[in-house]
Amino acid sequence: MTSRHRFSVAAVQMASGPHVDANLQEAGRLISKACRAGARLVALPENFAFMGYAESDKLKVAEPDGVGVIQDFLSEQASSHGIFLVGGTVPLSTASGTKIRPAVPVYGPDGKRWGCYDKIHLFDVEVAPGEAYRESEVQQGGHEPLLLDTPLGKIGLGVCYDLRFPELFRELAKQGMELLVLPSAFTAVTGEAHWNILVRTRAVENLCYVVAPDQGGYHVNGRETHGESMVVDPWGGVIDSLPSGSGIALGEVDLQRLHEIRSRFPALGHRKL
Repeated sequence: MTSRHRFSVAAVQMASGPHVDANLQEAGRLISKACRAGARLVALPENFAFMGYAESDKLKVAEPDGVGVIQDFLSEQASSHGIFLVGGTVPLSTASGTKIRPAVPVYGPDGKRWGCYDKIHLFDVEVAPGEAYRESEVQQGGHEPLLLDTPLGKIGLGVCYDLRFPELFRELAKQGMELLVLPSAFTAVTGEAHWNILVRTRAVENLCYVVAPDQGGYHVNGRETHGESMVVDPWGGVIDSLPSGSGIALGEVDLQRLHEIRSRFPALGHRKL
């Protein structure tokens, strides 16, 4: 069933590589698969269009805001399928020329961009001996949360490392968030330890649906990502998940049920701090 209150969503899982054209072809295949299954909102993972050999490779494929092969692809896919499409992250150019914006553009069924969120928290950590990440060397983080009021409900956005900062999502919940979309590329190490519990916790504490598309597999640059893309309901139940490999996790969002849960269990209204 599809309506303003009930509709299907899909989290796309990929193992992207260093060739934009090949990644877009695979993304298009999976978007089509999700739409054939009835999805009205489809979300792509972080770095869906490009995962290079080094972080600095993103500079080579960066696009001006609003113009470029990746953004044109997203717009065309959204309009041709008549869906809302959350574009993972797209490397957008900055004035400095030495960094990119890890941006999440959201396109509507008419192909127009409804909004764009820049990842706030950058992944500068050592997850294991010899496995360190320094996103801030090449990426410029954002500063503002983004909530979109769409025909499918109020949609909040976050990206990967953002997931560890609950205050971001509490702010979105205060603004009325009903559906949270979290494009990610969680490492195999951190994903095994924390991905499932963090995604489900964000759903439980904010009493919202969560669509969490993740990179999942082995990449040409030697990196391994966790996978387990999922759709989670406001009670923390996993509606569907995909352990590994390319594919989709599909689930139904029922906004009437969401508000019934919030009415019976008004934790969001019991905040003291």
